[in-house]
Amino acid sequence: MAPSPTSPSALLEFLRTSYPSAVSSSACETDIPALSHQIFPSNSYTDNEKIETSQWLTTSSRLATPDEDEAKHAERLGSLNIHLSTRTTLLGSKPSVADVALYYRLAPAVKSWSIEERTGEHGYHNIVRFIDFVQNAPLFGLSIKDEDKVDIDLNDVKFVHKPLDAKEEKERKKKEKAAAVAAAAGGQSVLPIGKGKGEDNSKSSKKEQARDAAAKAEDKVKSALTGENTQQPKKEKKEKQPKAQKQPPKEIPLSPCLIDLRVGHILKAENHPNADSLYVSTIACGDASGTDNTSEYEGQVVRTVCSGLNGLVPLEEMQGRKIIAVCNLKPVTMRGIKSAAMVLAASPRLKEGEEDSHKGPVELVTPPADSKAGERVIFEGWAGEPEGVLNPKKKVWEMLQPGFTTTTSLEVGFDMDAVPQLQGEEGGQKPIGKLVTASGGTCTVKSLGNAVVR
Repeated sequence: MAPSPTSPSALLEFLRTSYPSAVSSSACETDIPALSHQIFPSNSYTDNEKIETSQWLTTSSRLATPDEDEAKHAERLGSLNIHLSTRTTLLGSKPSVADVALYYRLAPAVKSWSIEERTGEHGYHNIVRFIDFVQNAPLFGLSIKDEDKVDIDLNDVKFVHKPLDAKEEKERKKKEKAAAVAAAAGGQSVLPIGKGKGEDNSKSSKKEQARDAAAKAEDKVKSALTGENTQQPKKEKKEKQPKAQKQPPKEIPLSPCLIDLRVGHILKAENHPNADSLYVSTIACGDASGTDNTSEYEGQVVRTVCSGLNGLVPLEEMQGRKIIAVCNLKPVTMRGIKSAAMVLAASPRLKEGEEDSHKGPVELVTPPADSKAGERVIFEGWAGEPEGVLNPKKKVWEMLQPGFTTTTSLEVGFDMDAVPQLQGEEGGQKPIGKLVTASGGTCTVKSLGNAVVR
C-alpha cells in the first residue's frame, strides 16, 4: 500500500492497482467520487447514493488524519461503528468506491489497534468486521498481498454483545402497545397479550353453555309435572346510550410561531448533479438521531437541503457557515434529491408591475455568531410552539411568508401588516417583530434593507 493514506493521489494509485480496467491512467483525483459505477458496473447508484458516497470519501480522509483532535476522532469512529452495525457496506449492501477508500485509509490504524480496541466491550467490532470483509470478499477483489492485509482472528473476541432477540423484541412492543391501549381506555381491562375471545375463554364458555342447557331442560320437566313456571324472568334490555360525538379538532390561530425556524450549520455544500441553479447542502439542524428525513455525517445528525442559490451566492460562502433554516415544511424531491428544509435568504422587494428576473442580489439570513445549530429562533411578540410538519393544503407558509422582511437597520423581522389574514386580529397592530434567538441575539443580513425574506 502507499505510505500516505490521507493523500487523494495515493488512493487513486491504489484504485488503479486493484481496478486497472476501470480506473484509467488519465483519471484524476476529482474523478474518484464518480468511479463507483466503473468499478462495480453491475450496480447503479441514485443521486442520493452518489452524494452519500462523496460524503463518506470526505469522512474517510478525516479519519486517516493523524493530527485530528483525539475526542473528535473517537466520536467519528463511534458514529462509523454504529452506522456499520446494521450494514454490510457504507451504502447498506451495495459496494462503492467509498468502501475501498475507507478500507485503504483506515486499515493501517486498525492494524495497530489492541484486542480491546478491536473487540472489547467498548471496541469497534463493526469496523473490524467491515475491514475483514472488504479485504477478503471477492465482491471487492482488492489487489493486496496477504502480508499487507490486517491480521484479524475471528475467534479472538474479547466481549460478545448480546444479540437482539427478535421474539423478545416483538413481545416487548406488543406489551407497550397493550399498555398504551389500556391507558387510552381510561383504565378499562384489556385482554392479555396473545389471548382473544376464542382461546382460553372458549373452554369456560362451553361449560357454561352446557350447564345452562341442562338447567333449562330440568325446568321444563318440573313445569310439566307441577304446572308451575319455574323459569327465571328475562332481564330487561337496557337502552343503549347514544355515543358521545367527537369534538372537532381545535383550530390553531394563524401565527408565525407555527413555522419551525432554527439555526442551521452548513457542514458541506456542493453543486446539484442534475440542476445548474441548485446547491445541495448538508446541514446540522439539531435533530435527534433517528428523526425522519435525516442522516449522519461526521458524527452529526444532518438534513440534506436543496436551495436555488447557485449563481446567486458563491459556493465558498455556503461552506461551514450558520444560516436560518425552515425545518417543518413537507420534504420535496428536487431533480432526484430529497430536500428536507429550506434556507432563508433576502432579496430586493419588487416594485409595482416589476417581474422577478431571479438575478439577485441575494443575501443569506445570518444568526448571531455565538448561536448553536438547532437553536430555535422566533419573532418577538409571536411566541408559541411550531407545528410538527406544516400541512401543504392549509398554505400556512404561503400566507405568512409575505410578512418576512428586513428593516432599514438590516434586521430580519415579521410585519403583520403584510399578511391580510392577520388583519383585524385582537390586540390590533403590532410593531415589526425582530427574528431573535433564545439568548436574545438578532438575525441580520449584510446590506439589503426593506427586502423580502424567503
